[in-house]
Amino acid sequence: MKKENIIYIGIAVAVGLLVGYFLFGSGPDTTNGAEHDHSTEIASGEMWTCSMHPQIMQPESGSCPICGMDLILAESSGEGLMANQIKMTENAMVLAGVETVMVGSGATGKNQVRVSGKVAVNQKSDAVQSAYFDGRIENIFINFEGEEVRKGQKLATIYAPALVSAQQELLTAASLKESQPQLYKAVRNKLKLWKLSEAQIDQIESSGQVLEYFPVYSNVRGVVSEIMVEEGDYIKTGSPLVKVANLNSVWALFDAYENQLSLFEEGQTLNVTTKSYPNEAFPAKVSFVAPVLNKNTRTLEVRAELDNKNGLLKPGMFVQAEVEVSNTEDGSLTIPESAVLWTGRRSLVYVQPNRDNAIFEMREVELGNLMNGSYAVNSGLQSGDLVVAKGTFTVDAAAQLQGKKSMMNQEGGTMQMGHEGHSEMGGTMKMEFSPEAQSEFNDLLNIYLDLKDALVASDQTKTQTLAQKGAGIAATITGLQMDDMGKRHMSKLAIQLKEMGSKGDLENQREDFVMLSQNMIQIGQQMNELETKLYVQHCPMANNDKGADWLSLEEEIRNPYYGDAMLTCGSVLEVIN
Repeated sequence: MKKENIIYIGIAVAVGLLVGYFLFGSGPDTTNGAEHDHSTEIASGEMWTCSMHPQIMQPESGSCPICGMDLILAESSGEGLMANQIKMTENAMVLAGVETVMVGSGATGKNQVRVSGKVAVNQKSDAVQSAYFDGRIENIFINFEGEEVRKGQKLATIYAPALVSAQQELLTAASLKESQPQLYKAVRNKLKLWKLSEAQIDQIESSGQVLEYFPVYSNVRGVVSEIMVEEGDYIKTGSPLVKVANLNSVWALFDAYENQLSLFEEGQTLNVTTKSYPNEAFPAKVSFVAPVLNKNTRTLEVRAELDNKNGLLKPGMFVQAEVEVSNTEDGSLTIPESAVLWTGRRSLVYVQPNRDNAIFEMREVELGNLMNGSYAVNSGLQSGDLVVAKGTFTVDAAAQLQGKKSMMNQEGGTMQMGHEGHSEMGGTMKMEFSPEAQSEFNDLLNIYLDLKDALVASDQTKTQTLAQKGAGIAATITGLQMDDMGKRHMSKLAIQLKEMGSKGDLENQREDFVMLSQNMIQIGQQMNELETKLYVQHCPMANNDKGADWLSLEEEIRNPYYGDAMLTCGSVLEVIN
């Protein structure tokens, strides 16, 4: 009996387990709505952001790399919009000055394409004054580079032992020229080979005096571009003395993009303009189109010659040229230049799919040439599309604040706004600094601007030294009077500078400079007592094509993220007075 009971009990337990499995263990659909754990699903797609800096999107929690605040979890807006769409209120659109235009066909006939470049010395007229005999430089009569010289002007005097001996031979041969005319003629020809003129030889012969220090005269007229010797130097025959550039003719060097190469050919006439003379155009003729593309900038050098007898054009001056082309593509689409956001390899616009709804959609486009203030559209848009033409940057900023795909945030991901006040366009931020802190910040700003110049020059040693110095100043400012938001940003600034000062390689220094510059810009915007006007500048290709900003004293672009590789890549976003 005992054995049978055990068997029955075992069968009952097995049946019970089987029934329980079918009733309770078959999954979500059989639990009659019972809750289950979503943590795995959330973790697979969640993003963390900063309420004050919504452009920061990270896959895990932590602190903001700009201000140090704790990141918050970004969440879905629930409005049924796609990741590349943003909704704005009518009031926000009015405040931002958002205007749209309809994509239309470009006009046929003549159009103009504009390219930018610089004035350079015409190397064909660049001459080097060389020495024609061995000797020692006794005197130099050229004082500085940039000095104008005339043809025949005395440049220097040289003591030449061989020339002294040759003059003595001339005087001896002159007394024997009646009896030995061939010897006399040979001695004179020897002096001519040393570039002595007939008049100089006659003067030596008639005076009967040997010149110890012989003058060197300029063979050309122009501007001294380089002095290559100093007084007391010993030189050999053929040694360069000075380099003289004739600026009666100069070059204009332009960078043409790949899609513009068909517009240029040798012998073509261009109209060149410059900001220095806004009401004057200078005709130029294309003399050379480079056969090899620049791998860094993806451009080709186009060289044009300009007549500069009036001396108005100076080497280094920025110029623009307009190329007149015939638009033979009937029905080609065009959009205003102001509608385009440049982000390195991508060109973006915001389209309004429905005129009655304030919903804007970010769209990537492929553009052609810029003609008369409008870009030709190769792909990405259709005729009749509504494109944001004014307020484009504002719409993109609103997309960033909502965690949507934007120029700066290619991944997207919606978010909620946090602590401090907010507006219809997103979060606002205000920092308050004492006068003493603002005064000290000007010293830190000077360090930052020198640091930026060191990165432009690709000088990693100087960059490291300046960052270390700036970290000390930032730490001192942190102890001065300011509100919590200002203290948080200033403390993070000290950490960023210290971190940058520990890096010895240029690539990592430039990577740290991205967040450092964002912090400096936001603090600078809150300062009431800046000593100088600042330009907020932006390079769309920096930071792995996500774009990056920096501060500069000059409006002219000098890119700290690429240096000489792409020195002028960028644009001015804002001016801080």
